[in-house]
Amino acid sequence: MYDSRPGLNSHRLVRLIQQAIQRCELQLDNLTVLTEAATGAYAVTPVVAAIAGAKKVFAIARSSRYGTLEQVKAQTLELAELAGVSDRLEFITDKTQDIVAQADIITNSGHVRPINAQMIAWMKPTAVIGLMYEAWEFRPEDVDLLACRQKGIKVAGVNERHPGVDVFSFLGIMATKLLLDAGVSVYTSNILLLCDNPFSSFIERGLVNAGANVDTVDTISVAPTDKTYDAILVALQPRPEPVLTATDAVLIAKYWPGTLVAQYWGDIERSAFVSHHIPVCPEIEPKPGHMGILPSAVGPEPIIRLQTGGLKAAEVIWRESLQFSKSAMEFVQLL
Repeated sequence: MYDSRPGLNSHRLVRLIQQAIQRCELQLDNLTVLTEAATGAYAVTPVVAAIAGAKKVFAIARSSRYGTLEQVKAQTLELAELAGVSDRLEFITDKTQDIVAQADIITNSGHVRPINAQMIAWMKPTAVIGLMYEAWEFRPEDVDLLACRQKGIKVAGVNERHPGVDVFSFLGIMATKLLLDAGVSVYTSNILLLCDNPFSSFIERGLVNAGANVDTVDTISVAPTDKTYDAILVALQPRPEPVLTATDAVLIAKYWPGTLVAQYWGDIERSAFVSHHIPVCPEIEPKPGHMGILPSAVGPEPIIRLQTGGLKAAEVIWRESLQFSKSAMEFVQLL
């Protein structure tokens, strides 16, 4: 699944990284960063840190369904060499005590997770964990918050709605992409949006701008049963149990037969939906608590903005003793 779309060419990625660093005023001079190296748009994270001045970037690289270890290294190095920062990168395959102990900023990224009690015990007391998403989206399996609090390690969520980051403005485009890939045109489509969180207005605006008719409710029980819909877009905040259950499947099959259920965010009881012949997308069920469409599906821009903002939030907290300005603190959401 190596992402070879032409919009992800290395020259464009480096330019987008430089623009994001400038917008966020990211300054990692003399800091050591521990993050991951990945493929596609996610190849940018260690390069962002290096371009922003980090003296050393440890990047955990592994093979995955998205690409081989060789592809990960090749793409990351191509970006780093183009930007003139390849000498600051070191690829590693495991989180070791020696490397974790050196890091000033550690990102809550795929290959770095889980950040458990043992890993936290290895960290220097001044280290900061960049959550790399908003604080209210926190997944307990990602970071052991209790261990962080016991050691005084701070975890910095990023304000994705900050003008310099502005990732939330891509949420509607992502919803449109999810529906288009499932065969719903969006334009002139009737869509029921189930959303109980800050994504709501951004998703609704994106769908409306694409020509959809949208009804937004925060629970299926209050949805209009006298209307027909082309799609029900589920964007409900994940919880320990499914956000849509077998009972909800019965309701949907009764009132909106043939309507596509698009799993944007929030876990659903898929077996019940299948048994009631309710079409569901995406075809591959996302991992619990994860989104049904990655921001990278619409291009590298939201990922570059998010990773740069996530590093900025961690930088602000790391430099807290230097009395950062109020405007800088607006990047941060503390857990």
